[in-house]
Amino acid sequence: MADLSTRVGSLELACAVLTASGTAGVGDELAGYGALDSLGAVVVKSLAAFAWPGNPAPRLTTWGPSMLNAVGLSGPGVAAWRADGLVRLRRRGATVVASIWGRTAAEFEAAAAGLAGAEIAAVEVNASCPNLEGRRGIFAHSPEATAAVVAAAAAAGVPRWAKLSPNTPELLAVAEAALAAGAEALVLVNTVLGLAIDVEARRPTLAHGGGGLSGRAIAPIALRAVYECRAAFPEAAIVGVGGIATGEDAVAMAMAGADAIEVGTATFADPRAPFGVRAQLERWLDDHGVGAFAEIVGAAHGDA
Repeated sequence: MADLSTRVGSLELACAVLTASGTAGVGDELAGYGALDSLGAVVVKSLAAFAWPGNPAPRLTTWGPSMLNAVGLSGPGVAAWRADGLVRLRRRGATVVASIWGRTAAEFEAAAAGLAGAEIAAVEVNASCPNLEGRRGIFAHSPEATAAVVAAAAAAGVPRWAKLSPNTPELLAVAEAALAAGAEALVLVNTVLGLAIDVEARRPTLAHGGGGLSGRAIAPIALRAVYECRAAFPEAAIVGVGGIATGEDAVAMAMAGADAIEVGTATFADPRAPFGVRAQLERWLDDHGVGAFAEIVGAAHGDA
C-alpha cells in the first residue's frame, strides 16, 4: 500500500486527504460513513467568536453538478463548538483543524483566542468567504487585509493556514502577504463568486442574491491557483481544494503542487466522498507504482 502521509508546514499528517470547511459539519457528522481518524484531518465549518445565524433562505441551489451557496457562515461560535463539536471529534480520534472567520481583524483575533489551548492541530483563517459583506468586504482581495487577519489568528497558538479567494487578480500578492504574516500554509481556493436566476420568479434564486460557486466547475480554477502559487512560492505548504470528487482529481491537485487535498462539495452528494477519494488515491498510487503520495507533489512542474 502506498504511503499517504504528508507534511503541511510544521504539521505531519497521516493522510493527505482532508475534509473542506463548510462541508463536513462542526462535529462528527461524517462518522457514520467512514473512520474520521483515517483522514488527514477534519476541517470544521468556519467559526466566529460568537454564534451567527447566517443568511436567510433559500441559501443553496445547484448548477449542474456544482453548487451555489449563500449560507453566510452560520455557526454556533467557538465556545459552544469547543464544548460539543470538538469533544465529539476528539472522541473519534480525528485530527482537527478549526476554521475561523470575522468581520474585522479584531473579530478574527477573538475567534482565535477562543481556541487557545484547544486540542486542534491548526487553524484555517477563512479570509475569503464571499457571502457576508460583498466583494469589497473580502479580506483576501487585499494583501494588507489578509496579512492583518492572519497575524490576528496567532492568538490561537497553533499553526495558521490562510484560505484564499480565487476572485482576485492579486492572488500571488495576497498569498505572499499571508506567508509573510505567519501563515504556514496556503489553502487554495474558496468558492468563486456567482449568481443564479429563477426565471419563473424573475429574480435571483438565492435570497442573498449572489453566492459562492463550488464543486466540479471550479476544479480548473483551483488547479491553476495551486500551480501558480507552487511556482511562485516553492517552499510554501499548499492545501488544494475545489472540485475534488475522485482519486484522480486528488492526483491532479497534488501534481499541481498541493501537499494535501480537501474534499468539499462532493460530500453533499455523497457523505462518503472523502473516504472514497482516499481509497481511490491510494489505488492510483499503487497501480502506477508510486510508493508515497509525496513523490507526486509538484510533478507537473517537473520537480518530482
